[in-house]
Amino acid sequence: MKSNEEIVREAYRLAEGSTLDGEGFRALFTEDGTFNDLPNSLTFRGDQIPQAVSGFASVFPDVHRELLEVHALGDVVAVELRIQGTHLGGFPTPVGEIPPTGNPIDVPTADLWFLRDGKIERFDCYNSANMLLAQIGANPDYTSAIEAAKTIATRA
Repeated sequence: MKSNEEIVREAYRLAEGSTLDGEGFRALFTEDGTFNDLPNSLTFRGDQIPQAVSGFASVFPDVHRELLEVHALGDVVAVELRIQGTHLGGFPTPVGEIPPTGNPIDVPTADLWFLRDGKIERFDCYNSANMLLAQIGANPDYTSAIEAAKTIATRA
């Protein structure tokens, strides 16, 4: 039987742009396993899990995860990494798609993997979403945020 660290390393390998295998990635999870993209408040379950991996790779087809530190602590594996790639596909947002810029990304990330009986039960990804967006040229619109806050404050 593979160790928890080996299972997690296999998950990263299957999510690489060069070896992308969303179904293989999904097979590493328990039936009720979840993939939580915490900065973006997204949770993926079941068949959504491979779609999340392939969706990210469609935006950054050369996606690579540079593992900096891997620590297995019983049924938990903690990983410090950098998500790297090139913005070559449309980046979906709630108000439309950000067209490809060709910009590189190098996003600091921390992942926590919770395993049960050799399967991933929960994967919590803490990526620096604001850095990713800035690197593809999508800087925050502070003017709109200030105006929205003023509008809310006047209603109070």
